[in-house]
Amino acid sequence: MTSSLVATYDLDVSSTDSIKNVAKQMAQDLKSFYNGDEPGQTPGLLPQPYYWWEGGALMGAFIDYWYYTGDTTYNDIAQQGLLFQVGPYNDYMPPNQTLTEGNDDQGFWGMAVMSAAEYKFQDPPSDKPGWLALAQAVFNTQAARWDMDYCNGGLRWQIFKWNNGFTYKNSISQACFFNIASRLALYTGNSTYADWAVKTWDWMVNVKFIDQSYRIYDGAHIDDNCTTITPYEFSYNVGAFLLGTAAMTAYSNNTNNSADVEMWRERVDGILNSTEQIFFFGNETSNRVMIEIACEPVNLCDTDQLSFKAYLSRWMAATTKWAPWTFDRIKTLLSNSAVAAARQCTGGDNHRMCGLKWANNSGQWDGTTGVGQQMASMEVVLATMIQEAEPPVTNGTGGTSVGNPSAGGSDDGRIDPVGRVYGPISTGDKAGAAICTIIVIFSFLAALVFMVTDETISASDNLASVRSTLSGAAGAATLGVLAGGAKRDMHDEKGKGIAVPMDKERSSSTDTGERIPAVYANGKLQKSMQPSEQRSLKRVSAPPGAVLPMRETTNSNSTPDRRFSTNSVARRASVLRKQRQGA
Repeated sequence: MTSSLVATYDLDVSSTDSIKNVAKQMAQDLKSFYNGDEPGQTPGLLPQPYYWWEGGALMGAFIDYWYYTGDTTYNDIAQQGLLFQVGPYNDYMPPNQTLTEGNDDQGFWGMAVMSAAEYKFQDPPSDKPGWLALAQAVFNTQAARWDMDYCNGGLRWQIFKWNNGFTYKNSISQACFFNIASRLALYTGNSTYADWAVKTWDWMVNVKFIDQSYRIYDGAHIDDNCTTITPYEFSYNVGAFLLGTAAMTAYSNNTNNSADVEMWRERVDGILNSTEQIFFFGNETSNRVMIEIACEPVNLCDTDQLSFKAYLSRWMAATTKWAPWTFDRIKTLLSNSAVAAARQCTGGDNHRMCGLKWANNSGQWDGTTGVGQQMASMEVVLATMIQEAEPPVTNGTGGTSVGNPSAGGSDDGRIDPVGRVYGPISTGDKAGAAICTIIVIFSFLAALVFMVTDETISASDNLASVRSTLSGAAGAATLGVLAGGAKRDMHDEKGKGIAVPMDKERSSSTDTGERIPAVYANGKLQKSMQPSEQRSLKRVSAPPGAVLPMRETTNSNSTPDRRFSTNSVARRASVLRKQRQGA
């Protein structure tokens, strides 16, 4: 159902008062979806059907609202939510989220607290960890999970082995890690974070998740060493990498390294070019409007994807502070999108709820509402005030957030939460478990004998009856249960309790592939990939421990490929790899 109501919002992006007025009402409607601050509810959590990670994204949106407007209405809500979900080790790994938490989920909370540190958001109480320390904890736990056993590096999508997607390495997990590492490098001046940012970028290029045109693809399974790439493109990937490259440009400038400044600046421009080409609908910069191209045109966006434009808006605006030469272009793209987004917010009982579709819809509300749609509209409207916003701070420019370089040390790289919550399993624990198992088995057998014993026949006849029962199909099935049964080639899909075959794992951002457009350029939706043209997503077995060799890059011409850094920390600033042949 669509709406043709007269627009509620008459947004004037040249007027600060107009922008703040529209953003205030959008924020009120966004808050209406969240009740974590109410008695009996859980701070930081959104209700179903939203996953845990989007609560962190929402807290980041409330921080952005304050940053741009100065309105403190939602500050206590954001602080409460961010501190409540830190978990026992202050690293955003709460034990009750092990069925849904992946590296990308944890990363969204980490990026929210990183913004809190950079914007000088109200500091936590003295007995709580600082925003900077929380971001450092997320970084430390993820750096310890860097997986060299498959694909020569990278983070897996999932943290815990039992979650669907543990055998998948996706761009958004790397993007969150790269984003946090780059911003920590800039904030603290610590080169270790910069080295990890370089390592992550190089891995993304080597595994071809970032191609020669700076397009960023979803990911790949480890079973064929990440060679069969899932080709879908999502806006939050480019947004997170765009801001990270801008932060690395600023970091390199602070360290007076002109070669790195040039390298990272070229990467900023490359990602921005591909972002405008793929994720903005229109013929030229002056009229292009943001679009979630993989799912929006065909009405296939899931709950997560409905929010992705919020993060692209957020990170494009923030990019202009560290890469100021991008301001005019980004401001134009975001202003176009903000006007289009505000125009279609005519839904709901209050006639101002926002939908997903901003581009090419004649200002009509698409009939949908939700956290993602509302957050995206608010973020893109707020982003039009980026020129007036204070620049992000660092430790050297007024930052006050308390850090802890060793934060998260109690949980580094954990993929099994049992030990961290209950302590290691001792020999005594195992012995006790064995005794309890024996008692249960003998009790079961005693009960079974009692049930089949017939007092009207002889003892020998009863014994024969028991033997017959245990040797039959029912007895075999019963003993099978006691022994744990045969392993099912199924497991629960992440967070949904739905059994899915092991060879049918989802990609990180989409349920299905055949109907999703693969290419969008020049303001027009290009021909979708035909089934015969699509890469097979069937999992291929590979020897355990097999890795994809790092590809050397040589070319007869002397044009440096800025997509590559160097893996040598000592020479990272001065060595640029050449463009790959045939890339």
